[in-house]
Amino acid sequence: MADIFIWQQEIWRKLTQNREFRGHALLLKGKKGIGKYEFARQLAKSLLCTAPTAAHKACGECLSCGWFEQSSHPNFYPVMPEALTVNPGEHSEKEETEEKSGSTATKKTASQQIGVDQIRKLTDFVYMTGHQNGYKVILIYPAEAMNTASANALLKKLEEPPENVLFILVTHQAQRLLPTIRSRCQQIAIPVPDVETSVAWLKQQAISDPAGCLAAASYSPLQALLLDKGEHAAHYEQFIQQIGHPNQLDPLSLAAALQQTSLSVVVNWLQKWCYDLVSYRTTGKIRYYLNQLTPIKTLSGQIDLLECITFARALNAKQQLSHHPLNPRLFLEELFIGYAAMMRNK
Repeated sequence: MADIFIWQQEIWRKLTQNREFRGHALLLKGKKGIGKYEFARQLAKSLLCTAPTAAHKACGECLSCGWFEQSSHPNFYPVMPEALTVNPGEHSEKEETEEKSGSTATKKTASQQIGVDQIRKLTDFVYMTGHQNGYKVILIYPAEAMNTASANALLKKLEEPPENVLFILVTHQAQRLLPTIRSRCQQIAIPVPDVETSVAWLKQQAISDPAGCLAAASYSPLQALLLDKGEHAAHYEQFIQQIGHPNQLDPLSLAAALQQTSLSVVVNWLQKWCYDLVSYRTTGKIRYYLNQLTPIKTLSGQIDLLECITFARALNAKQQLSHHPLNPRLFLEELFIGYAAMMRNK
């Protein structure tokens, strides 16, 4: 990414105008899919740059910027779950995206938490002198992926940090962090762009249906981009096609097709679908799947309202379960069989 997003310009100006942060740790918080991770990387890159611009952005040309883009800067240390791979060149915040070349077994066993050993490995980096005595930046993403042990280990480092070390924690769910960690960070709320700004940006990315994609992505522009152009875009279309026509739904084949997709993402798709079914039945309006009005209108008139609400609530538990090591195919089979049973019981 060559620059920060347009909706982040003002928060960037406020944060960087004096180049002095209150404390030694920043907590960037906000909705998933609005560019927090990208903002954090640009901030880290600018702090390490040897010739920043007048707007306090990285020059992109110095040796330090080159190291950063090659993921080899000696003063930058990213920390994230083993199961999460984030490509800094993509305009996305990916949660639980598996290694493209990994086997199914590897994907199932890769940890989705930030373990205590990962935090302990920071000790040498934090307390040893940085390259050319420069700034050292640690980026932890997503911060809520830390388990209790790793969170406590980080807390010890936040309590007595050396000079010229900045921790940048990025979180989608700040409430899941220890209160003692939150209290030791300068908390920065990354703004959510309004619909008009998001749609305009998506048009610039050549998205064919920006308004529809944005709504389906819970009004997070980067998630909308993934729905249209991400590696799972075809899986999303397959999901919509079958879930919108229950008579044609084959739970086993759909589970097999989607088993490489993040379980949390698939559950979220189904949660929003059930929300729209209930919403149209009760209010005549939908929120997420704007371009699926016809099938939602038809199905909402056929469902047992109470049963659909019960199923939707059960999906909340499924969402929590999706973050644990599971057999993805069996998990999705149970999910889609439950949906199909609900629709047959109309």
